Order: sequence, then structure tokens, then C-alpha cells
Amino acid sequence: MELIHMFDTPVLFAAVAAFSVVVYVLADGFDLGVGILFLAAPREDDRDLMMASIEPVWDGNETWLVMGGTLLFAVFPAGYYVLLPAFYLPICFMLFALIFRGIAFGYRVQATSFRYLWDIAFAGGSILATLCQGLILGGLISGVPMQDGMFSGGPFSFFTLLGLLCGAGLLGGYGLLGAGWLIWKTDGPTQVFAREIAQAALILTAIMMLLVSAWSAYSVPEVASRWFAWPNILLLAPVPVVTAAIMLAVWRSIWQASEISVFLLSLLIFALGVVGLVVSLWPYVVPRQITIWDGLSDPMALWFVGIGVVIVMPIVLAYQAHAYWVFRGKTSHEDHYGAPVDHPAQPIVLAKGSPSISR
Repeated sequence: MELIHMFDTPVLFAAVAAFSVVVYVLADGFDLGVGILFLAAPREDDRDLMMASIEPVWDGNETWLVMGGTLLFAVFPAGYYVLLPAFYLPICFMLFALIFRGIAFGYRVQATSFRYLWDIAFAGGSILATLCQGLILGGLISGVPMQDGMFSGGPFSFFTLLGLLCGAGLLGGYGLLGAGWLIWKTDGPTQVFAREIAQAALILTAIMMLLVSAWSAYSVPEVASRWFAWPNILLLAPVPVVTAAIMLAVWRSIWQASEISVFLLSLLIFALGVVGLVVSLWPYVVPRQITIWDGLSDPMALWFVGIGVVIVMPIVLAYQAHAYWVFRGKTSHEDHYGAPVDHPAQPIVLAKGSPSISR
């Protein structure tokens, strides 16, 4: 048992859990973003191509959501039994929204008369899931009420102005990621649509990041002290400056020839947002209530989880890397999702002496 204490165990496991959540936000963020932009696409062919661009990878992206939740339950059970009742409603609505998105992938391609209903299910599920994530994020920043070691709020305690601002910010940010993905993976009219809407998504993202930062500092004194106390302000001042510079670079890249630039720069914006969140919440698993040291599981559970992470995480990473490599390149109109496939008639040979028929 001494080996596990050679490292700062809570920090190590917190880093693994945070890594899973960050990968989920970055990976599932762009396919949620495609769903957010879905109904704004002007043509049916655009929507077919948009869905086809994420169809090979979207379900693998959501693996990281399951992994993050499992790690929270196994490694920080004290945080799990406080955070789950605190955010029970947005978590349930988010899961139902993600289920609707998954169903839409299978049913939309088969639908004819009521295909628009599956368009709404796919886009609505993406928007609802994103808003729920924003409400959870806003609730974490604001703080979770506790009494005698348990959640002491009501079923709607998660519903805050900061949560709504975070939800709107995620709609813009995921929309920007989705637009960047479409610029990279499509061409023709669909790519032009993505470039046009990327501008609106970037403006919304910039405005909401500014509002979320200002309201967090105003409404949560602990966050303000983290950012503005000396010498923290000296060390953290480059974060918003670098974020603004990257947003300017995104704006300039939208209509440039480098098709992957918008997507990669948008990932950097989210990475810097995660840095800001860590600064605001560290080292709490339940903000300003339970630290990662106080909420850690017992050593035997940590050994079990640690072995599982060492085995499972490389497999998941390798699978996703392989999937992205196999489906690299542009999504074409010839073989995209929903396109009819013409099978030439082939003779079926029956028993000897029987005539052949064609299908």
C-alpha cells in the first residue's frame, strides 16, 4: 500500500477525472455543436452532410462522460453523493436529451414524411444537453449548499442566473466548435454555411465568457479573491489576454484557406476556459465544501480503480484515435449519411433447371 502514497494520490486521481471531463467537453462539444447548428442549415443536403460528418465518432465521444461519472463515484464518493442530488434534474434531462440524439441518428435516415421531427429531436437534444451542462457548471461555480455533510438545497437550487449564462456560453462555444469541425470536414455550400455561422458563434462565445467571468467575480466572493488577490492577479492576468488574442485569431481564420485553424483555435479557447475553471474551484470536489483530500475513497478502492484506468484508458484512446484516422478526410456527398445507395440487379441462381431471377 505504500506505493500509492509515493504520489499525491488525490491530485493524481483528480487529474485523471478532470482529463476525462475535459476530453468529453472537447470531443462531444463539436458534435453537440453540429446539432446546435443543425436547424439553421439552409438545405436538406447540408443537414445530411452535417450528420454524416459526426456519425462515425459521436458515440465514442460520449464514452468520456461515462468514464468521468464513474471516476467521480469510485474515487470521490463524498462528492458524488452530494453533487448527484444537487444536480439530479439537469443530469436526467441531459441524459434523456443525449438519448434522443442517438435515436435520431438511426431513425432520421429511414424517415420520409416525418423526417423534420427527427431533425427537431437531434437539434433539440443537442441544445437541451448543452443548456443542462451550463446549469451544472453555473451551480458548481456558485457553490452547493450542504448541512451535516449532505446536500441541503431544493430540487431547483441548480437554477441560477450564472447557470443560464454558462448555458448560453456553451451554446456559443459548442456552436463554434461545430462550425470549425464542419469547415474542416466539409466543402461547398455546407462549408460556406459553417464559415458564416462561425462568426455569430464566436461573437456569442466572447460576450458570454465576459459576462460569466464578471458575474462569477461579482456574485461569488471566493472566485473574486482567487483571481484578484495579490499576487494571483499578476500570475493569472495572461489568461484572459491570451483568450482574447486567440478569439481574434479565430475571427481572422474563418475565411482563410487553412480549413482546420478555426477548429484547433476553438479547442484552445475551451482549454483556457478549463484553466479558468480550475483556478476558480481548486482544490474542491464539492466547491468550497469538500476538498479532494477529504472526499477521497479508501485505498483498496483506489487500487482497483487505478488498475482499471491503466488498462481501460489506453484502449479507449487507441480506439478513438483509430476511428478518427479511419474516417479522416472530407465527408463526401456520394457516400454521406442518408444518401441512397443503388445496388445493381444481380442474378440469383436457383436450383439446377430453375430460371434465374433478378433483384
